[in-house]
This record gives sequence, C-alpha cells and structure tokens, in this order.
Amino acid sequence: MKIRNLYQQGITLLESLIAIIVIALGVLGILGIQMRTLNNTQNSLYRTQAIRLIDDLSERIAANPNALLNIEKYITTNWGNNQEFSQNCKTEKCSNENLAKYDLLQWRNSVKNSLPLGDARTFISDDEASVADNKRQLGVMIAWRMNENNNSQEYLEPLNAATGSGNTVSCPDNHTCHLQYIPLLARCAPYYASNTTKVFCPGS
Repeated sequence: MKIRNLYQQGITLLESLIAIIVIALGVLGILGIQMRTLNNTQNSLYRTQAIRLIDDLSERIAANPNALLNIEKYITTNWGNNQEFSQNCKTEKCSNENLAKYDLLQWRNSVKNSLPLGDARTFISDDEASVADNKRQLGVMIAWRMNENNNSQEYLEPLNAATGSGNTVSCPDNHTCHLQYIPLLARCAPYYASNTTKVFCPGS
C-alpha cells in the first residue's frame, strides 16, 4: 500500500513538473511575440521619422531657387562623412550653391540626431546619370541601427535594385534602410522677348 502511494506521489510530481515546463515555454513564447511586436513598432516609428526627414530635404531643395542647377551640391560621396561648411546661411547672405551645401550639412546632422546611429546618402542613380541633362530625381537612402537586423539577400535585393543598374548605393551592414526618390522640379519664370511671353526653367 505504501509502495502504491509513493508511486502515485511520484506520478503527481512528474505531472506537475511537466505542467510547469509547458507553462514556462508558453510564457517565453508570449514574451518573444511581445518583443517582436515592440521591435516592429519601434522600426515603424524610425521609418516614419526617416520619411519625414526626406520630406524635409525635399522642402529645402524646393526652397532653393536654383536647386536643379546646383543638384551636384546635394550629392554625398560616402556614409558618415559630413562635408565641412563654415558659412551660416541663417545669419549671412548665401549664394544658391552655398545654400545647397548648408542645407545638406544641416539635414545630415538632423538625421544623425533623430535616429540611432543615423546616417544618409544622397545620389543620382546610374540610370539617371547615364543620360545627359536627365538628373530629374535625387535618390535618398537613410540608414539606422536596430537591435535586430536582416542582412539576407531577400531584404537587401529590393534596396540595391532600386538604386539603379550599377547599385550606386547599398545599405550599410547591420543597419535598416529606407530608400526614396525626390523629384527635382525646375522653378520656371515667365519673361517677355520678341513680342511674346516665354518661360525660362533653370536646367531645362
């Protein structure tokens, strides 16, 4: 009788241990889902911030009267390297060319301050640059560091393909990136010549 009771107690203890393990695994699974959800939410917030930063650059370019002619001044050559520019266009009169340099410097600083290890590249894709006077859109790629990242080819291929046939810019390792293109519109002005009204568009 005592042996049967001990056997039953052992079975009960084993069942309890199994139940505890199952519950623990369930709790870990729920925590994993919550962590993934939080990570995705945070990544969405960073991506939204990146879109806003690109909109800010687009507005800066639109505000520059000769941005289309000075588009080369908005192009960066590499990651993590801000071109030095000492003139303050908020307090000093700047040429359109210097305004482009100033805006780019201020904007890249905003990217660094707004995103974790934030960085940005601006470029003319190979497909655009291969045709003379066809620089009508500026590619912008913003990168930031996440706790979790995906360097798989499935993730990187759309980004690389979108930059052009030559893959002008690639997302840095261990970073998440957002790629967007800014259309470059000429600011046209009417003028009177030869008894007719004509329209002049810089860069056209």
